[in-house]
Amino acid sequence: MFDVVIVGGGPAGMAAALALGRVHRPVLMIDAGNGRGAVAGATHNFLTRDGTPPAELRKLGHEELAAYPAVRVRAGTVTGARVLEDGFRVDVSGGEPVRARRLLLATGLADEFPGPRGVEALWGRSAFHCPYCHGYECTGRRVAVLGADPSRVRLALQLSRFAAEVVLCADGRPIDAAVPAAHGVAVRGEAVARLEGTGGQVERIVFESGPALATDAVFVANVARQRSDLARRLGCATDFNLPNPLAQTRS
Repeated sequence: MFDVVIVGGGPAGMAAALALGRVHRPVLMIDAGNGRGAVAGATHNFLTRDGTPPAELRKLGHEELAAYPAVRVRAGTVTGARVLEDGFRVDVSGGEPVRARRLLLATGLADEFPGPRGVEALWGRSAFHCPYCHGYECTGRRVAVLGADPSRVRLALQLSRFAAEVVLCADGRPIDAAVPAAHGVAVRGEAVARLEGTGGQVERIVFESGPALATDAVFVANVARQRSDLARRLGCATDFNLPNPLAQTRS
């Protein structure tokens, strides 16, 4: 019986294991090893570890946790969990189930891509979504931003501060090109057919019509979802279905 089982071995899970280990709480962290950032070439905006590959960051975290006798790390995937009278039973792939008084879910997010074709092979290497995570590495390079809504226009303008060339690809949707043009951002209106590249490096954007666009990086809109449905299966309340206390009538 552990005091806490942590589901997820990313930065949040490791930080929780460290805090619990330092107060001598018997804790087991279960790590599937496939975190959201694993595909990226480097982790950025992480003080003292800026530019560190995600796998190296995970290795350093495991080394720090090994110094605390109360912390155990187990490789595997949690396949299910159930509530018991005295805590939880947690089922783990490739081994016996474990029990804990408390269950901490640090399963993180996963990215889904509404398009275009080819983005998944480039994701985290030359296809990005966050200028604070990967924008600096685009300094002096050719950058494309996909989309036509106001948030995409703002991103293109933001990237124009340091990229050598920014092209906003509206993907067949109407857009007023005056504002981007006033900031040196070109606009391509054709629908995007696919992204092409090799070894994780984007080389060109191919449109349904017109010439391809050579580029060094592309920023796309992603959809982030919960990686695991374990919280739902356990019946946990979430912040999007809790009652709003401000909407309740005062007595």
